[in-house]
Amino acid sequence: MNGDLAEQGALASAKGSARRWLGAVIVFVTLFLLWEFVVKLLGIKEYLLPPPSKIWTEFLKRQSTVMSSAWITTVEIIGGYLLAVAVSIPLAMAIAYSRFVENTIYPVIVFLQIIPKIAIAPLFIIWLGFGLLPKLLIVFLLCFFPIVVSSVAGFKSVDPDVMDFARSTGASPTRMFFKIRLPQALPEIFTGLKIGAALSATAAVVAEFVASDRGLGYLLQQYNGQLETPMVFAIIVLLSLIGLAIYYAVELIERLVIPWHVAQRPTEIAGI
Repeated sequence: MNGDLAEQGALASAKGSARRWLGAVIVFVTLFLLWEFVVKLLGIKEYLLPPPSKIWTEFLKRQSTVMSSAWITTVEIIGGYLLAVAVSIPLAMAIAYSRFVENTIYPVIVFLQIIPKIAIAPLFIIWLGFGLLPKLLIVFLLCFFPIVVSSVAGFKSVDPDVMDFARSTGASPTRMFFKIRLPQALPEIFTGLKIGAALSATAAVVAEFVASDRGLGYLLQQYNGQLETPMVFAIIVLLSLIGLAIYYAVELIERLVIPWHVAQRPTEIAGI
């Protein structure tokens, strides 16, 4: 019986995901067709707003160059993002469980977040050169803060009555962490992880704008300076796809880790 219910739930979830993806694809295709039609109908110059067909044609002509640059940018995005995750969550635990750390370290984190990253990026180039490391640090800094803030909120959201009851049963601190604190914190943690994932592509491009001789950010500046607008749009679309891929990878992990959370339940509309 339980197995049948689990299968029905998994099937309903799969159908819901398929409907959502199909709806998104239909919307995007409709927008691109409308874009193509409006540009050709109004006779808009290609250097101002190229139609999607022209963007695709120009991308195919330079596919090898663009995709090799995309790989470089993707490595920067994933590396900086994973570094942010590795640092942010343990630090959030320290802030949530230590008044001293919260009073001393947290204000410094807020101060660092307020500083414009584009302003300190040249300093990383001066200190660390033009290699991969300064770009990883820029991605790290932009992704770091939302993950920390959300994780702190998650670790502090535990119900005190539940913790008191667990202590009364003789549960050890380690057991309470893995059975109560961490599961209750995971929804907030994943919220921060998804925000950080959405920011990661922007961070990598900012880093490449400052100083780089390769990557999608470098190509974007190059094509923009040459008024090759179709290629500018092609790179923007490609960057968006990379960012979406990372975001939905995090969302997939969330579905696997906390399938019980209300955010993972399929939306139900009355009468449908």
